[in-house]
Amino acid sequence: MEISKRIYLIVLIILLPITFAADILFGSVSIPFSIFSDILQYNTIPETWHIIITELRIPRAITALITGMALPVSGLLMQTFFRNPLAGPYVLGISTGASLGVAIFSLGGGLGTYAIITGLGIGTSWGMIIAACIGSLAVMFIIVSLSPKVRDTASLLIIGIMLGSITSAVVSVLQYFSNPLEIQEFLMWTFGNFSGLDWTEISIMLGIIIPMLAISFAMQKSLNALLLGENYARGLGVNIKRLRFGIIISASLLAGVITAFTGPIGFVGMAVPHIARTVFKTTNHSILIATSALIGAHLVLLCDIISQLPGYQSTIPINTVTALFGAPIVIFVIFKSRKSQLQY
Repeated sequence: MEISKRIYLIVLIILLPITFAADILFGSVSIPFSIFSDILQYNTIPETWHIIITELRIPRAITALITGMALPVSGLLMQTFFRNPLAGPYVLGISTGASLGVAIFSLGGGLGTYAIITGLGIGTSWGMIIAACIGSLAVMFIIVSLSPKVRDTASLLIIGIMLGSITSAVVSVLQYFSNPLEIQEFLMWTFGNFSGLDWTEISIMLGIIIPMLAISFAMQKSLNALLLGENYARGLGVNIKRLRFGIIISASLLAGVITAFTGPIGFVGMAVPHIARTVFKTTNHSILIATSALIGAHLVLLCDIISQLPGYQSTIPINTVTALFGAPIVIFVIFKSRKSQLQY
């Protein structure tokens, strides 16, 4: 790795704890940075600040950190797999599958879904998470089942888009026959939210995301070979079927689990890999996977800070903020790809 790239990487690593701390300190209630020195020196801090930090802001910041690392890696895998710069983590319909699960849970009162889940002693929050996981896993199961039968990745991409269209249509039908209160609950989930997760939910999310990130990093050499075409990769001894299966599973779980716990977070998975390529000027996945995760973590933490409107008593949907950052990058990629051939 060149010296300049190493410097960029070191800067990203050093600044990450600062960005994480800023996400904890900024909000409707301002907390001074000196509180960290008080904690390290075992000094007493106001009980209100202690509750805000330990029960609200640290879980929220950790959730934002995990989201920022998982979605860009999922997007990078999809862009490499489909050789398409505009592919994102939801290109296979995983997000819409999760949305369908939540829609059936929150809008399908007539189907008895809500009554069944709550009757088992599962709260509304966990019910929505379980429903989203079931929906995303159902779509993932269909894609994995069809993958060995579809040799062309472009055809698999089209199948994923069509599955997304079907699930979106079903969600629209459920919305049409639902009452306003049910629709409001579902819409609040679609805005995306990092709040409300407890430590048990965060532990479960970490237990799935960390192994998927490790698997993604382990596939780096095969992903580099895949950039030059499946025939070239096969000539280097890469098992294409196993690689395709690994990419689909990893990308789907990274996107599906995050969507289940936080709601759909747009543009991050699609835009951040392009930022990493532009900054580090490389297509080497050993660099791109790590830097995409780091840049994504910084970006989502900053978006979370902005969404909390420091100094005000209200917040704005996280999806709104990520769209303001991500959409211009996607537009830039479209114009750039028209002028030159990008290598994916």
